[in-house]
Amino acid sequence: MTTDQDLVVETVRDILSGFPPFVLTPDRRWDAGLWGALADAGLTGVGLPEEAGGSGGELADAVAIVATVAKGAGAVPVAEQLLVAGPALLAADLELPSPERPTTFAVADAVTVHPVDDGDGPGRFTLNGTVTDIAWSGVAQHVAVLAPAPAGIGGAVLALVDASGLPATDASNLAGEPRGSLVLDEAPASGALLTEAQAGGVRARFALARAVQLAAALEQVLAWTVQYAGERHQFGRPLGRFQAIQMELAEMAGQVTAVTALTDAAVQSLAHDDPGFHLAAAAAKVRAGAAVEVVARLAHQVHGAIGFTQEHKLHHLTRRLWSWRDEAGSDLAWGRVLGAGLLAEGPDGLWPALTRVV
Repeated sequence: MTTDQDLVVETVRDILSGFPPFVLTPDRRWDAGLWGALADAGLTGVGLPEEAGGSGGELADAVAIVATVAKGAGAVPVAEQLLVAGPALLAADLELPSPERPTTFAVADAVTVHPVDDGDGPGRFTLNGTVTDIAWSGVAQHVAVLAPAPAGIGGAVLALVDASGLPATDASNLAGEPRGSLVLDEAPASGALLTEAQAGGVRARFALARAVQLAAALEQVLAWTVQYAGERHQFGRPLGRFQAIQMELAEMAGQVTAVTALTDAAVQSLAHDDPGFHLAAAAAKVRAGAAVEVVARLAHQVHGAIGFTQEHKLHHLTRRLWSWRDEAGSDLAWGRVLGAGLLAEGPDGLWPALTRVV
């Protein structure tokens, strides 16, 4: 990290120290206090240009914020706002909502979109249907919805929906984070038409956002487990002195290192506007998903019974790991994208394609 990113990380850590993680419930679905503190520090607009209402900064700064909040199990939609919704809206020449108010992102393949000619110019649509599995539904005031374009046009529409007056279901993921649905009935929205390639890029951003969170959480789970193995004594010596435990820690470290490397590569690909970004994001998401099963299982095995208690901090991240793994596209879905992309240039192009991705 650069000096500027170190400063950003230190600032986020200082803020997180005043907002310890807690068990999310229907009555307390997010950490409004943490979001307010981040917004007051201008951190909910980092990576978004100042002329558009953001706080400026680079992609790497936004990634550092998302990763640090993920390590601290912060219950706020910074990943969706900084890495997906905000950049996608700006790339589509749509107005960015105030970064002080949370904006999220959702893929809505079952929603129908109709253009509206109301005299206010192009870019007005109405949306009908149900948007499911919305991250931070009922919390975010705006939702950037990626939906199929009207029949006969092709591509997709990125529409900004004001969800503040729309009822949301109380569904949540395993970690308790809101993942409800919105029923849209002629819901008005500003929007823009995207090509299939542009829509694929937005989906890849969503996958990368989750990969960044997964990589950060995996790193923290490993750190906690190594610390516990050094502090917990059994049969007169630390757990970390037992060869079996050392082998498990080494396996966890190998998994985390691979995920971090691929996620960093995908971030660099996006930063340099690499045309192969969608494959890099797919590789990062698939590798992170595969690591979750190994790292979470071994972390709980090393921690033993204490790691399964509500009072212990471990579950705040392992439940998020199991949840985030299945969001923004499954391992199977992104594995198919990755496989098709690697084979697109035929047998002679397979090795060069592999080296570009990894």
